[in-house]
Amino acid sequence: MHNTLSRRDALLATGFGGMLMPASLSHAQPANKPAEIKVGIVTILSGPASVFGVPGRQAAEMLFDEINRAGGIGGVPVRPIFVDEGPGVEHTLGEIRRLVQNERVDILFSSISSGSCLACTPVAEELKKTVLLWDCGTQRIFEDRRYEYAFRTQANGTPEVLAPLLYTLKRKPNLRTLAVINQDYAWGRDSWELWKTGMDALKPGVRVVAELFPRFNSTDFSTEITRLLALRPEVIFTTSWGGELDTFIKQASERRLFERSTLVMPLAESSLERVGNALPPGHFIGARGDHWHLHPNPADPAKLRAFTENYRRRFNAWPIYCTHHMYQAVSAMQAAYAKAIPAAGGAWPSDAQLAAAFRGLEYDTLTSRMKIREDGQGLEAQLIGTTVRSPDYPFPIMNDMVVYPPELLYPPVGQKSVDWLKTLTPDYLNRVPG
Repeated sequence: MHNTLSRRDALLATGFGGMLMPASLSHAQPANKPAEIKVGIVTILSGPASVFGVPGRQAAEMLFDEINRAGGIGGVPVRPIFVDEGPGVEHTLGEIRRLVQNERVDILFSSISSGSCLACTPVAEELKKTVLLWDCGTQRIFEDRRYEYAFRTQANGTPEVLAPLLYTLKRKPNLRTLAVINQDYAWGRDSWELWKTGMDALKPGVRVVAELFPRFNSTDFSTEITRLLALRPEVIFTTSWGGELDTFIKQASERRLFERSTLVMPLAESSLERVGNALPPGHFIGARGDHWHLHPNPADPAKLRAFTENYRRRFNAWPIYCTHHMYQAVSAMQAAYAKAIPAAGGAWPSDAQLAAAFRGLEYDTLTSRMKIREDGQGLEAQLIGTTVRSPDYPFPIMNDMVVYPPELLYPPVGQKSVDWLKTLTPDYLNRVPG
């Protein structure tokens, strides 16, 4: 019996990514070990953006199933509880409180919308419950205030915008005119400010011929496309995502906008399978990190391949970047428990002890390894490429890919992104790959 338990404890400390907990945990049987770890996961399950939120939920379900088959975390099974942020911020705020106060979750994953993250993170802090910002992009979370219980397990908008800007300026050194079409809410406005500030510093004199901000969840972009066709900017920048980006791409393709301008779409990796050949070759796209099933140089190709095959087998779709973001949140959670339990002397960690484990934490992604720095922000590389057709796939893929390291893309701790971007000079382009 003793040998069976020892082997089981060793297995249960091994998560879906092969991450091992310290050997001391294999003998620890703390009296306060819970019956299960409840994870409250906020994602978009309804509306046009559910094409992005549902794959995040699916990835969580698959990963927690794998963890539980291996014995759980520290010998404890994990149970996700999903809530829909689709109805809006006020609804999501109520759900966050319900998850903590009624469901008694042990940790929160929140959210996709930047608006939700900006509203919900202070509430989680008030409730003293660790929250992992698993997908939202706004850089303002950790630049506007300090949190003890909030951590982002992926990048923010600054590297996600700066990397495609660098890529674009490398390929279009004589760029003269540009337009933007972004969703009219926090993410769309913030990402344009980041791009415009960086562009003015790195390539002074580019003329912005149009700033278009259709309302969030728009379904008709005919007015905006008509204006863009008339203005003929060399480059059109958009950080739209999900169902809205799909709709824009299809409508723009029908009216041949892609033949007039080069589009730069930092979030378009998630749309490739859905839009198919409506998106032609020669346009610049990002993956909100170095997330791509055809990554040119993953740290562990077998791990990336296994995740991709398992996801495709279970859900009959290619995993998109939100599934990678969910992997990173789950991986970070595993690593934090592996760090917090020994730090608590083998006892089950309190909320404060679990939160403390995330600061400075290192954890595996599907393509590399990440670290959460002292302000709570995760440091993540960025992959940018150009669309190309392939006989092996019924949708565009990327070539001419560049992976930008995180040390080139983030402002120092304590400095706001916009202020830091203003300090860049054109010779910065000589320091970056691509």
